[in-house]
Amino acid sequence: MERPCLFGLMRVGLMPALVLTLGIAGASAQTAPDASKDAKDKPPVAAPAQAQTPAAPATSATPAAPAPATPPAASEAPAATPVPTTPPAPSATQTPAAPSAPAPVQTADPFGEESTLEPKTVVILKGKANWDNAFDSLMDAFKSLTALLDKQGIAPNGNPMIVYTSTDDAGFTFQAQIPVPQEPKNLGKSMSIGKSPDGKALKFVHRGSYDNMDNTYEAITNFLDDKKLEAKDTFIEEYMTDPLKTAEDKLVINVYVPMK
Repeated sequence: MERPCLFGLMRVGLMPALVLTLGIAGASAQTAPDASKDAKDKPPVAAPAQAQTPAAPATSATPAAPAPATPPAASEAPAATPVPTTPPAPSATQTPAAPSAPAPVQTADPFGEESTLEPKTVVILKGKANWDNAFDSLMDAFKSLTALLDKQGIAPNGNPMIVYTSTDDAGFTFQAQIPVPQEPKNLGKSMSIGKSPDGKALKFVHRGSYDNMDNTYEAITNFLDDKKLEAKDTFIEEYMTDPLKTAEDKLVINVYVPMK
């Protein structure tokens, strides 16, 4: 938009100049001889015109050719390109996103899951205990059975179990059972060979200390009441972790409640 105005101004300025030059040309044509003398007197003016030609060495601007110095700068630029060490940083940001930690949270232990127990050949130790030393009594029974099997080189082929046969305010009676591939000999006092419980049962899972089993059994009782289910008087605990080698607060116990 500014360019048309600029051209207009240029035309207006050139017209007077053109008229002036034409007038001077006419005058000079009439006084040609004097003009030649003046021309001789004014050569020095022409000389400066030549002095201007040296100004042409503006081509000396070519020394500006050192501008190639810029290529080195370009060479530095590529050097800067390797700096993209920043990409690793995003990878690090991606790793935290990886947290698939939710996976364990998604899995929930079954509580009241219907199961069918299969009978197994087991070595049995009957016992009786009061509530104050319940866990110690159960562990002593497992130790006695394990010692018997170790002495005869028999490896259990299943998880140890406790079968509660009766309970009262004072304590309870139980059977400690360990599945075996063959019958051991020279059984100790109160030991026998038999079959583990079988049939339909509801499965519950307890994790943690045996001292907290009361909470698990209370939850089981509430579950049965809510579902209006009738259970037998037998409760079975299957120790999924070795009770003799596992810290008590790390125990995992499956509780089976046979149904009527």
